[in-house]
Amino acid sequence: MAELPEIELLRRDLDREVSDKKLKSVDVPGAGLVKHPKKAGFVKDLAGVKIHSVSRAGLLLLLKVDDDRYVALSLGERSRLTRNQAKDAAVTGTALVLTFTQGGQLRLVDPKKQASAELLTADELADRHPEITRLGLDAVDEPIAWTDFAGRLVRREGKLKTVLMDPTFLVGIGPMYSDEILFHAGLRFDREPSKLSNQEIRRLYRAVVETVHEAVKYGGTSLGADGWVGLSGKPGDYQQFLAVYKRDGEMSPRARGPIVKTRFGGGYTYYCEQTQV
Repeated sequence: MAELPEIELLRRDLDREVSDKKLKSVDVPGAGLVKHPKKAGFVKDLAGVKIHSVSRAGLLLLLKVDDDRYVALSLGERSRLTRNQAKDAAVTGTALVLTFTQGGQLRLVDPKKQASAELLTADELADRHPEITRLGLDAVDEPIAWTDFAGRLVRREGKLKTVLMDPTFLVGIGPMYSDEILFHAGLRFDREPSKLSNQEIRRLYRAVVETVHEAVKYGGTSLGADGWVGLSGKPGDYQQFLAVYKRDGEMSPRARGPIVKTRFGGGYTYYCEQTQV
């Protein structure tokens, strides 16, 4: 599942590629993608409108169109957005095709049928996605103040990895980047925030900011044959810098011992037993 760096990269590419372009037609080949309004209304209302800009609320991509409405796109596992020409053959799982009067198409490919698309006013956006009003710190959207980060962190209860993945604390951090952040901070996944020292909090703060920005710098992380790709279809390069995630059994970059994989919540976590304390 794409996390904050990958969604931000898509937002930037979309804003550059489709802003100020007028829609000629909209095609929704299958069922289940459009959540609001009904599919027929979604297709009809978007025909002929212009996309003015592309923004982001957490991991929700927002394409602003005429009369102050938004196409809200939520991506699922293995979902991807691609720029195409009309002559390009449709691939399996194509769920949405936006055809522009000039400049080809934007396609949403959703093989696992986990993505969603909505056409919403600003009021409807807040009503249908109340979670965006409770979002925490966004490491890409604006600089995070150390004092703000520390103050919010120490008031949190629960295991440190769970806290990092809570969108009301940090936006868009999932299983992969939380493991990387904790490795670079030298902290175990099951530490409690209230018991961290000031020095440990500072290390965690630096690890959050640096990990997210480095991942964006290197084009995101693409793992496996069906891994994340950008709008052009190009995979990211940050996977070559992953220190622990899905590297269990390999030697730790900082110790003479292997990276460990252990159960955490409904999945796994990866860490270095010797250097994460």
